[in-house]
Amino acid sequence: MSQRNGGGAIRIGVAATSAVRRARLESIVRSHAEFQLAGSFGAVASLASFVRRTELDVIVIDCDSIPDLFLEPMSDAAIVLLTEVSDARSISRLLRSRVRAILSRESGPDEVLSAIYAAYDGLVMLSTPTAESLAAVFGDQLLEVEDELSDEITSRETDVLRMLAEGLVNKDIAARLGISEHTVKFHISSILDKLGASTRTEAVMLGIRRGLIPI
Repeated sequence: MSQRNGGGAIRIGVAATSAVRRARLESIVRSHAEFQLAGSFGAVASLASFVRRTELDVIVIDCDSIPDLFLEPMSDAAIVLLTEVSDARSISRLLRSRVRAILSRESGPDEVLSAIYAAYDGLVMLSTPTAESLAAVFGDQLLEVEDELSDEITSRETDVLRMLAEGLVNKDIAARLGISEHTVKFHISSILDKLGASTRTEAVMLGIRRGLIPI
């Protein structure tokens, strides 16, 4: 899912049992030029039937429980789920079923947009309560991993850093890597944090000193 349909729109299907919530999701999708609303349904079962015969990039579902359909992947599309389910066991099951973003049902339009971009680009986005629920169960393990990897720059971040050194802007980086500008911003924010830099220029200088950028 790295290239955006040959430069076309991100195809999205939405489902929500509440007509009001469904209309809200439709409005969010339709308000963005890069998105194409491929289908909208009042039941997850109807959406599941639709995606089995229609190629989608992202599925956005608003529900107050976890449908049994999540036990078997509906399609290759990434799933953005708006729900109040927050127990660690359920979250773990969802993340194994192509759910890539879990938000509160009261999340604002900007959060939903960010989640769609993140899911499309293969990233995972969790609401604060969801992340805290996982941390409460796996906290000690997460801390150990964080101590080991907190300052490690990933290969994708290294790619972005080197493109910053070339003077490329977010739009050009996104085009070269086949990801959204939103995701580029995520990567740059992570790079600045890991390097302890306050600007892109400073990040590039620190990257050169660490040998991340060849000179």
